[in-house]
Amino acid sequence: MRPAEDASRPRGPPASPSPPLGTRRPRGDAASTPQAGRRLDRVTDARPRSLWRGRLLAFTGIVLVAFSLRSAVASLSPILAEVEADIAVPAWILGLIGAAPPVCFAIFGIVTPALERRFGLERLAVASMVVATAAMVGRALASDALALLVGAAVLFAAIGVGNVVLPPLIKKYFPDRVGTMTALYSSLLAVAAFVPPLVAVPVADAAGWRFSLGMWAALALAAIFPWVAQLVRDGRRARGPQGQAAGAEAAAGAQAGDVDEATPRVLGRLPRIPLAWALAVTFAISSASVYASFAWLPVVLVDVAGVSHAAAGALLSLFGAMGLPWSILVPIAVARWNRVGTVYAVALVAGVTGVLGLVLAPTAATVLWVVLLGVPQGLFPGVLVLIQRRSRTHEGAVALSGFTQSVGYAIAAIFPLAFAVLHETTGGWTAPLLLLGALFLFTIPTAYVVTRTLTIEEEWEKRTGRVW
Repeated sequence: MRPAEDASRPRGPPASPSPPLGTRRPRGDAASTPQAGRRLDRVTDARPRSLWRGRLLAFTGIVLVAFSLRSAVASLSPILAEVEADIAVPAWILGLIGAAPPVCFAIFGIVTPALERRFGLERLAVASMVVATAAMVGRALASDALALLVGAAVLFAAIGVGNVVLPPLIKKYFPDRVGTMTALYSSLLAVAAFVPPLVAVPVADAAGWRFSLGMWAALALAAIFPWVAQLVRDGRRARGPQGQAAGAEAAAGAQAGDVDEATPRVLGRLPRIPLAWALAVTFAISSASVYASFAWLPVVLVDVAGVSHAAAGALLSLFGAMGLPWSILVPIAVARWNRVGTVYAVALVAGVTGVLGLVLAPTAATVLWVVLLGVPQGLFPGVLVLIQRRSRTHEGAVALSGFTQSVGYAIAAIFPLAFAVLHETTGGWTAPLLLLGALFLFTIPTAYVVTRTLTIEEEWEKRTGRVW
């Protein structure tokens, strides 16, 4: 029996099949109606354009900025021995340097939307790369540990701004290629995480640690020029004979690429929703393991596994490389197969096994322990997908993303510093590693909440009895 809502619909002859796209229908056919014409226009407009034609500057700028966002994160810890041969770097300074990325990402994830409204996406991209270039050079020229810390803090503040503006730039300049460009962006982040530690020690041996640390400024410097050229081109178009049309088009593009900002009303509801906390803690588990490892894993491997500094840098590169396959496989597992629990279980088992391996038998299978330790990175792309799947409205997704990343990065910032404190207190690495293993155990309650909840809106309505 036909459902009641279908019974009121006017019945008529079945729609004629659509001809192949690009063929012309005879006059009087169904497609000649205004509604069908608009539908066909939308289909035609949705066809992706070339990545290069008319937007080569934007493509080049996005690629260079994306690589610059991660190349500085993992370039210091592999060459700490060389740095400490020149300047004394206390463990607490190293802990603060390791905590700087998540702290800056949390802070500038909140303030960047306001900056974007004032200055625009392209100008913020230029400013972030200018500051990053200067900070990378300043960090390489540091004369003491405090200067090293200040350079790192300024650098990661600039990277925090770049983290926020790059996705809207993709949306603005590549609305027809968002999936392709986002996949390229994610892959570049993964590549930029494992290339610097792979080459840091050989370059430091050949040219000194200052050159090894500062050479990545060249990429940030190169990322400035495409966006400056894009701004100049947009300015010329606005002053040209078709300036008004170009201005209207630019305004529409800017609106499409605006940085989304959570409304206080919606954001204030999230602390009362267990699902929001579960996703925030999941994000913290992935981020804390990554930034603690980027800060300390080479030192740990040299001390407990007896590997050389070059081998420790290569192993950190292997750890960073683990993010690349998971950035491809986990979104498929979550979005297409709905295997959320499986993703959590794999992260838990692999992470705990890797930690126990480094504690109990560090020399038996060092490469395997590092590989397993890198598996929980897969929770990061999983959370990004779950933010969309566990929210019913756009404002809910924006608020959930802001809450998850701000809380997650704040928790993650504790762990690089906690590694330093525990190492100084105990004189070894067993306690810091066990702390990391305890962190992985939190995947159990978070997985329980995430897999048993549909959306934050439904959970809110169930708990309060009010409509979202």
